[in-house]
Amino acid sequence: MDFLLPFFNSLPNAVGQGLIWGIMAIGVYITYRILDIADLTVDGSLTTGGAVCAVCITMGWNPWAAMVMAILAGMLAGLVTGLLHTACGIPAILAGILTQLALYSINLRIMAIGDETATTKATLALSVDNDHLLLSSRFVRNVDLSNPLIPLAIITAVVIALLYLFFGTELGSALRATGANQAMARAQGINTNFGKVLGLVISNGLVALSGALLAQYQGSSTNDMGRGAIVIGLAAVIIGEVLLSRVFQNFALKLLSAVIGAIIYYVVITLVLRLGLESTDLKLLTALVVAIFLAIPFWKGRYFSGHGHARKGGASHA
Repeated sequence: MDFLLPFFNSLPNAVGQGLIWGIMAIGVYITYRILDIADLTVDGSLTTGGAVCAVCITMGWNPWAAMVMAILAGMLAGLVTGLLHTACGIPAILAGILTQLALYSINLRIMAIGDETATTKATLALSVDNDHLLLSSRFVRNVDLSNPLIPLAIITAVVIALLYLFFGTELGSALRATGANQAMARAQGINTNFGKVLGLVISNGLVALSGALLAQYQGSSTNDMGRGAIVIGLAAVIIGEVLLSRVFQNFALKLLSAVIGAIIYYVVITLVLRLGLESTDLKLLTALVVAIFLAIPFWKGRYFSGHGHARKGGASHA
């Protein structure tokens, strides 16, 4: 039981990571659940958000302005994926892969901006002592306003509130209709291609915001910080749905469930690491967690529907 104290000491950091990745999970929720698209752009756009934010901050920008630029860069990445899919006829999953592949090189060049000695750079460090940062993991255990959990919670609440308001508008409802039934949406005069592009733009803007917050939180932007982001996002969405879907019926609460899922994911990861799992095994653990939580609804549905069909069959023959 010697691991309990270090585990509890690590919980604030796990919650901080969960809030940051929870914003990314909301972006994944928009494409995966609302648009019914598996968008692999997020692995690259998360890094793009971190890279743009880090470059702007090192150049003396206010962190809020830097995060706005990061969001715009992420939205541009989503726009490229959307146009590849709708204007070029490329399947959505392949369009995301192509954009993600291009972003790998682009991100290397973004992080080298301002460095006359290099044309590409894989890591760009940020220091809470030298740079004006909105938050830092150094203060995650502080009981004052410097604690990063406070701005992270506020930003998460604002994101959920804005999305709730947007998806209640005519445009937001059209976007939801596009994902629910494209043929019916087109019959109602909705431009489904525009809806797909808009959804991808919003999603990747949120993912880039998550990357901007992560770069500040961990004190650096690296070119591999977004690797596996889509899997973590899916894990957060699925965990939140499996555990909270019966309680959280409201759309805003469904978005919140993705954030809670991300927090639970990072708490579990922290616990497993404290129990002795190697950090190199985290990808395997993530894949197992996603597979299990994806399978649970199927197993439950198969079990109950099996009994249901048996009863219906008996009734019809009688």
